[in-house]
Amino acid sequence: MNTTRRTFLKTAALAGAAVTLPGALRAEMTKDGLFPAGPNFHTTPGASVMISGGTITKDGKLTAAVSAAHRLQYGARKKILLVLHASEPSRRDADEKKLGALFAGDNYAVESLHHWEGAAALLKIAEAEAFFLSGGETFLLLRTLYESGQLDILRERVLAGVPYNGSSAGSNVAGINIGCTNDFPVVDVPTRSALGVWPTVVNPHHPRANDPDYGARVNKIKVYCRLNPGETVLGIGNGAVARLHAGQVTIEHGPAFYYHGGEHRELKEGPVPELTALVAAKA
Repeated sequence: MNTTRRTFLKTAALAGAAVTLPGALRAEMTKDGLFPAGPNFHTTPGASVMISGGTITKDGKLTAAVSAAHRLQYGARKKILLVLHASEPSRRDADEKKLGALFAGDNYAVESLHHWEGAAALLKIAEAEAFFLSGGETFLLLRTLYESGQLDILRERVLAGVPYNGSSAGSNVAGINIGCTNDFPVVDVPTRSALGVWPTVVNPHHPRANDPDYGARVNKIKVYCRLNPGETVLGIGNGAVARLHAGQVTIEHGPAFYYHGGEHRELKEGPVPELTALVAAKA
């Protein structure tokens, strides 16, 4: 194999960066010969994952489309474990109260994971019958999941069939990695690899096609796709909902946008064969 000077310098730089990392993290970030990480999508036939683009309320209530999606996702499960790690710690009690009132309107009871730590928190995740991961600071959410040791057990529970529902930051961490978040990196994270229970990178709060900010967002995501040609991005707008259930991906409520390679288009509500194919390839 011929090696160009540019390829050699790039490889050397990545290797040098990897050498400075702690051993376990270095192994994770360079597995499969890739940097920063290899493929990170995990699924099972029983996995049920719902994501929304954010702004799921109107006039102090969950929107009708979001309420309908919650009924579809949670079914008969009425007790939801909130994961509010994307909120600043001082705001979590207030956020729990606010979300509790919203979910109570649809006859769900909630409790927030932030009241428990260590082994007790892991046990709450292990016993939960449904999850909701709220919006806020994506990097804070991801870092806390790693630091607390909760990321792996949360993934295990989702793969075991416990319904997952995420909004905004909670949608970001459902994806394969944090690649198209709109959030500042307010804290460091050990890796961009996330839960990987949704088959794409996610961009929440995606503008509608007639929004003045639409063109700028499209251009930014297209740059990401050119630099990460093996990845697919789902742009999902405020109030929109997408769902992976029984191996099938659907848009329950738009707007939503598909990006891969040079392709970009708005998705219709209903089944999304391209995303379902990603799930089938892994399953």
